[in-house]
Amino acid sequence: MVVGSRCPVIPWLALAAVLGSVLGLGEDIDRPLTGPPGSPVRLQESDPGLKKALEFAEERYNRGSNAMHLRKTSRLLSATKQLVKGIRYSITVELSNTQCKKSTRLRTCDFYPELHKLKTEVCVFEVWDIPWQEASTQFKQKCQPKVESQLKETNKVVDASASQPLQESVELLGQFKEFMVTYNKVYSSQEEADHRLRVFHENLKTSEKLQSLDQGSAEYGVTKFSDLTEEEFRSTYLNPLLSQWTLHRPMKPAPRARGPAPSSWDWRDHGAVSSVKNQGMCGSCWAFSVTGNIEGQWFLKNGTLLSLSEQELVDCDGLDQACRGGLPANAYESIEKLGGLETETDYSYTGKKQTCDFTTMKVAAYINSSVELSKDEHEIAAWLAENGPISVALNAFAMQFYRKGVSHPLKIFCNPWMIDHAVLMVGYGELKSIPFWAIKNSWGEDYGEQGYYYLYRGSNACGINKMCSSAVVN
Repeated sequence: MVVGSRCPVIPWLALAAVLGSVLGLGEDIDRPLTGPPGSPVRLQESDPGLKKALEFAEERYNRGSNAMHLRKTSRLLSATKQLVKGIRYSITVELSNTQCKKSTRLRTCDFYPELHKLKTEVCVFEVWDIPWQEASTQFKQKCQPKVESQLKETNKVVDASASQPLQESVELLGQFKEFMVTYNKVYSSQEEADHRLRVFHENLKTSEKLQSLDQGSAEYGVTKFSDLTEEEFRSTYLNPLLSQWTLHRPMKPAPRARGPAPSSWDWRDHGAVSSVKNQGMCGSCWAFSVTGNIEGQWFLKNGTLLSLSEQELVDCDGLDQACRGGLPANAYESIEKLGGLETETDYSYTGKKQTCDFTTMKVAAYINSSVELSKDEHEIAAWLAENGPISVALNAFAMQFYRKGVSHPLKIFCNPWMIDHAVLMVGYGELKSIPFWAIKNSWGEDYGEQGYYYLYRGSNACGINKMCSSAVVN
């Protein structure tokens, strides 16, 4: 089976790395929860330490709430742990009402059978367990009501027969067949096809959940990635180096824009953006982000739009890890040392690491240095309008099932510090009064809106402001 390209997004059950490690009250969510001592490790529901931490979190929650009834976990969405002077657990769950009042001390407490009485909330807990002190300290808690689809009232008595599941199965098979035809999917065996159908079904549920949680105008649904499991998608698309902040080298700050940002701007309208490319089965999003930026800088200085070589970076950048990820800051430095970039035509893309075949005589564009931009979105917009497209990175939480519109995931579900995909910011504006960033992706023109992803602008959504940079061409 052809899996596709590489560098991210995450289904609902995979809120693991994203959901599970995000917490915040007020502005605290904008601090990293993953520090140098170690990266978060995802946990299974059966993990003994997780069970203990979750019991502690539930007890603290119930003690602090004004509700009459005890609430307990009705669904574990994700959990991670991290070694930081103890064990820090980040847990995302759904909490629902039980029929037990707080004053009772019953061994078992059943949930309400009526959905409207459950009053389910999505909660993110952070529990710090210090075993040698025999103490657990919960120091973060964030909850909000779960958004449920509105149930239509009816006076009809529904026959609980197999007719509805059968109808749903027929509909599912139809959707899956249409998906296979649309994206030219071919599987090696009937067993593989059956497995992909099950994955497809779960992903439909995921996209529905994303749709119910989105605060913008985005549409989520079937995409060319809808038959990929969470692990397949992550391993094929994720750029793990982007969120490892200890690897980032300092860059010179960019001078501020001379004037304020205009109300909207799009470098596609001014000839500074090449066509959408496809990184294939290679985690080289960092290379596409950087070459896109340099293409724009070269155009603004020389009046010629070139399609520059990402493969040169994959093969010749000794600071990064080719298809296993990289950092834009390293790529700029490597380009300076090499002496420039060849064109896509002279050094064409293969999507896998090869022996470096760079030739100085074929250099088509060079850079003199690189700069890091402000993290203020107003200043980013002003700089972009004045100086060209920007290399940026983001948490690609909502991108796997994105189809169109302005994506605006809930902040607690799109940790700004869990950045895992590098892209090119080419413009900004408003769509039906919703402010957005226009982002050129590298997953082909059959992704999103002709290869573009539109993300909400104004709330530092998904960490879009954390890693903005540009090459400098004198």
